[in-house]
Amino acid sequence: MRVLVVEDEPMLADAIAEWLREDAHAVDIAHDGGAALERIAVHSYDVVVLDRDLPVVHGDDVCHELVSARADTRVLMLTAAAEVTDRVAGLSLGADDYLAKPFAFPELAARIQSLGRRCRPAAPPVLRRSGVTLDPARHEVFRDGRYLPLSKKEFAVLAELLRADGATVSAEHLLEKAWDEHADPFTGAVRLTILKLRRKLGDPPLVETVTGVGYRLR
Repeated sequence: MRVLVVEDEPMLADAIAEWLREDAHAVDIAHDGGAALERIAVHSYDVVVLDRDLPVVHGDDVCHELVSARADTRVLMLTAAAEVTDRVAGLSLGADDYLAKPFAFPELAARIQSLGRRCRPAAPPVLRRSGVTLDPARHEVFRDGRYLPLSKKEFAVLAELLRADGATVSAEHLLEKAWDEHADPFTGAVRLTILKLRRKLGDPPLVETVTGVGYRLR
């Protein structure tokens, strides 16, 4: 998934991002509400992890903007305030979930996974096509029973191709979902990852290039 972490404490923001990247998410960071709104205007995020007490633009206002835009983006609000009234206020703004600081990283990751499932059409927990089985929870991939040791990017790209269920997926979409905002669209990162993925998937070839459009699984 593409996740935006909005947190004004740099060390905490970096720690959250690093943890989520271990789960193969593409993560961007913003340290204030104004920067968050700028990124949201440019990128499509599955989940926004939003600190409530932000400088420049308050987290409540960022949440209101997201809800007003009727975006598919889900909002998980973070705050040091743990009172019931604070949680109710955050949820009443339109946040989809609420987590008080301090929190456990595994719980945060689990909540983000749950929110991510809500922002896209329901997909089977385990993705299967043409003899390939991808288990997002276990982070495992098999082809005809043979385990495939994929990198995080290869895993994320293959997951998007499997979710498309044979439809063509553009390189732009793969870049949006598997890389963060610092990825250069002209580096050929998607093409190189597809090349490595094809090698690991083996024969017969499964990933087909649709010239000028993108890639799809046979």
